[in-house]
Amino acid sequence: MHKNIEKLKFIKNKINEIIVEKQLKTKPQIIVITKTFPIDNVVPLIEDGHIHYGENKIQEAEKKWLSIKKKYKNLYLHMVGKLQSNKAKKAVDLFDYIHSLDNEKLALKISQYQKEVNKDVKLFIQVNIGNEKQKSGITMDNLKNFYEYCVNDLSLNVIGLMCLPPMDENSDKYFKLLKKNSDDLNLKELSMGMSSDFDNAVINGSTFLRLGTIIMGERKIT
Repeated sequence: MHKNIEKLKFIKNKINEIIVEKQLKTKPQIIVITKTFPIDNVVPLIEDGHIHYGENKIQEAEKKWLSIKKKYKNLYLHMVGKLQSNKAKKAVDLFDYIHSLDNEKLALKISQYQKEVNKDVKLFIQVNIGNEKQKSGITMDNLKNFYEYCVNDLSLNVIGLMCLPPMDENSDKYFKLLKKNSDDLNLKELSMGMSSDFDNAVINGSTFLRLGTIIMGERKIT
């Protein structure tokens, strides 16, 4: 068995243990983050039946996934990185989910391109949950207004919220806060939890975990 398949099975078992122990109702999907890894490292997971994958750069995703998605029709590709509005058209063409909707200009561009190609991308609003100046995301104060603009004015398919908690703090309180905001907006999906804190995310109701290093191994810095 390929080592990445073994790692993924280990993580799935750990998640199942948490769900049983905590008597949780939500079982999250795992998005395997494949940025910087060649597609040869990913194919064993695809052939083993895993369907959710994430990238954070348009150019790399195009090179890696265009032909693979034609071959394996059941795959879902997630854009998890910062998305510039001038790359929105390519993102709409390639991705099934975008986790980093974080401003009105980007929302408008996505809306325009979706109409052009008649495609309905599933969107997460990125929330700057820790009010960090260096991070993208909608502030908590502006979240409700931004959500209503996206859904009511642009008819976007916003399915949930996404966050990147402050690195040096316990993620638990931020995940709880995002869950509360998600419930307030009556949204079903939550994109939260990475390799270092996925257990906290599972406990707090995450429906999509973004896991890279813990499955794919240490990546080269790019």
